[in-house]
Amino acid sequence: MNNKFEKIIYETETFKVVVNDKPHVSREDGGHIRIKPKKEYESRFDLSPEEAKEVMRLTMLIGEAMISGMANRGINIERINYQDNGNWAYLKGTKPFFHIHLYGRVRNSNRQPFGESLYFPNPGDEYYDNLIPLDDDDISEIKKKIKKLENTEKYDINNWK
Repeated sequence: MNNKFEKIIYETETFKVVVNDKPHVSREDGGHIRIKPKKEYESRFDLSPEEAKEVMRLTMLIGEAMISGMANRGINIERINYQDNGNWAYLKGTKPFFHIHLYGRVRNSNRQPFGESLYFPNPGDEYYDNLIPLDDDDISEIKKKIKKLENTEKYDINNWK
């Protein structure tokens, strides 16, 4: 399952927050965002304490922005599932690389029943063929929410150092 493109939602010196054209969760079911380091790590064990704090801040900041931004777009995310996967690398005979998925969960999901664990078939499965990524208007709304949240005490970067 190769992504043809990724759109950057947010970026720090160490991490990128992106939307791919081949999501694991379709936008109407809550959507899919990925946080990935700019430097390749095999697992979270390889992060420095500063990088670990930064990725925790990003999961919280982006998750909150995703919920409120998508609500403005008519998608009512009730929960975000955060996952550090990497298992598919073994199917290709390569090492996994650290990244975190944010999967929006909505009560009326078509493909991923609410309240159940997410299930993802192997890459290349027809399951992924008709999934819709977050669109430019969704991304724009999430970016607006990120900007607003960054100005709160909770997400002020100085409080995370």
